[in-house]
Amino acid sequence: MAFDISSIQQGPTSKPPRIVIYGPHGIGKSTFGSEAPNPIFVQVEDGIDTIDVPRFPLAKTYGDVRSAIETLLTEDHEFKTVVVDSIDWCEALIWKHVAKEHNEASIESFGFGKGYVFAEDVVRSDFLAGLNALRAKGMAIILIAHSQVRRFDDPMSEAYDRFELKLHKRASAVVEEWADVIGFAHERVMIAKEEKGFNKKRARGISSGNRVLGLEREAAFEAKNRLGLPAEIAFSWDAFAEAMTA
Repeated sequence: MAFDISSIQQGPTSKPPRIVIYGPHGIGKSTFGSEAPNPIFVQVEDGIDTIDVPRFPLAKTYGDVRSAIETLLTEDHEFKTVVVDSIDWCEALIWKHVAKEHNEASIESFGFGKGYVFAEDVVRSDFLAGLNALRAKGMAIILIAHSQVRRFDDPMSEAYDRFELKLHKRASAVVEEWADVIGFAHERVMIAKEEKGFNKKRARGISSGNRVLGLEREAAFEAKNRLGLPAEIAFSWDAFAEAMTA
């Protein structure tokens, strides 16, 4: 394809968002996805049986995940949002797929981290590429993930712990680059200090019942958005859609 002056574009384009929602167990990530417009779940992790939402059968191989994406690409339907629940479980299927493709016993059998390099390529050029094709078809993308606490070596300060996606660091970097929005779902916690005696105090966390979605990176967690959203909103699809509209 040859470019010329007439092909130059300017101004924002309106495309369905690519959203990653991560957080601890039971915070409501799947519920968030179920409230998006006309969702269809690619079910990789067993656990959404209590939610009344359309879903593919539980994927047991990465081939099943690819088949679900291909079905949405090639067949007529009215779904507006595809929800992959969850991508850390999908990553485990990708590891098995990569090992099988290279006649290895496991992702660790390659040695020197080479297996994770192959897995990164599958995530980028196959899994996310398929989701991009669905986006081009007009579907919003929601990827659900669990969180993990990982030590972050900040070159501008001392190292500290923070919440990140529960993915291998190579896959995590690819997903973070790809996403338009990365939201950390968590509950606001109040800290109370109690006397332990001998002039010592113990900090105790108290649940506030207030679930929020962090949308800008902080020292405590990874997050981002390219859409000019607030740094924090209530954790619900309605609040997210309202922020998107605003």
